[in-house]
Amino acid sequence: MSQSHALSDDQVAGELRKMTAFIRQEALEKAREIQLKADEEFAIEKSKLVRQETAAIDNLYEKKFKQASMSQQITRSTLANRTRLRVLSSRQELLDDLFQRSRDKISDVAAGDAKKYESVLKGLVLEGLYALNEAKVEIRGRKKDYDALKTAMEEASKEFSDNVGKDVNVVLDEAEPLPDGSAGGVVIVGGDGKIEINNTFEERLRLLEIDALPAVRETLFGKNMNRKFHD
Repeated sequence: MSQSHALSDDQVAGELRKMTAFIRQEALEKAREIQLKADEEFAIEKSKLVRQETAAIDNLYEKKFKQASMSQQITRSTLANRTRLRVLSSRQELLDDLFQRSRDKISDVAAGDAKKYESVLKGLVLEGLYALNEAKVEIRGRKKDYDALKTAMEEASKEFSDNVGKDVNVVLDEAEPLPDGSAGGVVIVGGDGKIEINNTFEERLRLLEIDALPAVRETLFGKNMNRKFHD
C-alpha cells in the first residue's frame, strides 16, 4: 500500500515558479513569432505600397512626357505649316507679279509695230478658220483695230481657201466689238453664233499661264519632291 507525501511549501513554490517561467517563455516566443510575422507582413505591405507609388509616379511622368512630346510635335507641326504657308504665299505673290507684268506688257504688242500686229491678227483669225472649218464666220475685234483687222481677215481667208480648197466668208462683226480696254486679238464666231473661239491676247495669256505654270514654278523654285504627279 503506497503512501502519498504532501509537497512542502517550498516545493509548491518551486513548482509554481517553474510553471510561471514556462508560461512566460511560451508567451515570449509567441510574442516574438507575432512580431516577426507582423514585421514580415509590414515589410511586404511596405514593399507593395512602394511599388505602387513608384508605378504611379512612373505613369505620371510617362504621361507628362507623352503630353510634352505631343505638345512639342504639335508646336513643330504648327510652325512648319506656318512656314510652308508663308513660303507658298511668297511664291504665289511672285508668280502673280510675274504674270501681271506679262499682262501689262502684252498691250505693247498691239501698240507697237503695226505690221507685226497685223500679222499676229492674221494668224489668230486663220487659227479660228481652221478650227471651225465653216463657210461663214464672224470676227470681233477692237474698233481701233478695224483697219488692220480687215486686211488680216482678207489675207487669212485667202490662205485658208488656198490650203483647204474651199471658200470662206469672213465677216467683221461691228455690232459687238471687243472693249477698247482689251489688249488686242480677236474672237472668232461660228455655228450661227453658237460657237466662239476666244483668241484675244488676255485669253491666250491666261491659257499660257495655266500651261506654263508648272514649268515656271520649277524654273523659279526647283522641283517639288513632294509631288507624286507632274504636269
